[in-house]
Amino acid sequence: MTKFCLTVTCQSSRGVVAAIAGYLAENGCNIADSAQYDDPETGGFFMRVSVVSETGATLADLEAGFAETARSFGMDYAFHDEARKMKVVVMVSRFGHCLNDLLYRWKIGALPIDIVAVVSNHMDYQKLVVNHDIPFHCIKVTSANKPEAEARIMAVVEEAEAELIVLARYMQVLSDEMCSRMSGRIINIHHSFLPSFKGANPYKQAFQRGVKLIGATSHYVTADLDEGPIIEQDTVRVTHAQSAEDYVSLGRDVEAQVLARAIHSHANRRVFLNGDKTVVFPASPGSYSSERMG
Repeated sequence: MTKFCLTVTCQSSRGVVAAIAGYLAENGCNIADSAQYDDPETGGFFMRVSVVSETGATLADLEAGFAETARSFGMDYAFHDEARKMKVVVMVSRFGHCLNDLLYRWKIGALPIDIVAVVSNHMDYQKLVVNHDIPFHCIKVTSANKPEAEARIMAVVEEAEAELIVLARYMQVLSDEMCSRMSGRIINIHHSFLPSFKGANPYKQAFQRGVKLIGATSHYVTADLDEGPIIEQDTVRVTHAQSAEDYVSLGRDVEAQVLARAIHSHANRRVFLNGDKTVVFPASPGSYSSERMG
């Protein structure tokens, strides 16, 4: 039996949950997992439903038939095949910890994604990427060629039919135009010192100030640098006994974990934009299982 996921956003109103559940039941779908949230400040309603099609209803059937229900409540909605992996382009510069982590998780099937290309402004990871049978594109970026470089990047994204760009420590600021064009479809990772420690070597700055917690934040990219809607965060505790180099090593680990969790949430359609914030629903049962568990 086929599993589908339905995502819905609209204004909260009486009967919306009943209408969704009723439609799914009438069309032979059994609800396996459901999460919803009503924002008391904005009146926004967010829902994610995972269903099993028990009578042969297809994705196209469910989408077409749901249109009338959606119109009556002013819903934005989408049905997704849970077996289909999201196509992703990863972008990286010279720090490879997040890239390596994502390649491993992708290889064992721990993330519901298909890495269709890697873009970098350096050649450092060409061999690594090619050895994974993934296309590698080195696109140099300077202040003089930025529009042309971003056009080449977008050509890679479009040719690969990618739905998501992941900045796995890609150390170039994207233009407002690219951020707008890919709104809600670019995920970044950075250390959680901002805005306290900006510029070069933030971990050294944190060490010099005796910071006791370091961490990482993964967020959607917007024109406001490093201030897009947050998807995932985590921290690790440090003490006076750690060195500045220890801070860097611990920071690398938490960055990789936080980025992977953010991608997992997005690829499973669990993240909803809610103004400058996000609604992130818990993972469905079984969604963390890997194709290769060993």
